[in-house]
Amino acid sequence: MTTMTEKKKRGRWKAGESGNPNGRKPGTGEVAKLRASIAKDLPAIIAQLVAKAKDGDAQAAKLLLERTIPTMKSIEQPVMINLPHGTGLTEQGETIIQAVAGGKISPSEGSTLLNSLGALTKIKEFDELEKRLAALEEANEYKK
Repeated sequence: MTTMTEKKKRGRWKAGESGNPNGRKPGTGEVAKLRASIAKDLPAIIAQLVAKAKDGDAQAAKLLLERTIPTMKSIEQPVMINLPHGTGLTEQGETIIQAVAGGKISPSEGSTLLNSLGALTKIKEFDELEKRLAALEEANEYKK
């Protein structure tokens, strides 16, 4: 009787080996032929696009800019916010909300900070549960 791993191994090709060695060769399909025919005229096409963009053709300019210059992404500047130390997480959350309401930080930054505070709360809960569990296990060993 054959096992599942033996069945899987029998039908597999070796790494780097084609499943159909006599199949169509890479670069012989219709898309490759189209790309090859366009590649010959590519410098002239680009030159004509540049000329049209310089003459005021907005679509030609847009096409050139989209393909050559990456789109700009917004970057949030770091903002210092003083969270009260030695207080509870509730007070720290209130400080973040007040900073958003006062315009010191953006709503998205406030949301990110509150999500981070929530993750910190879960971490603290797990730490506390771990300590309690260790104390219970230690107490049970003394009873034995």
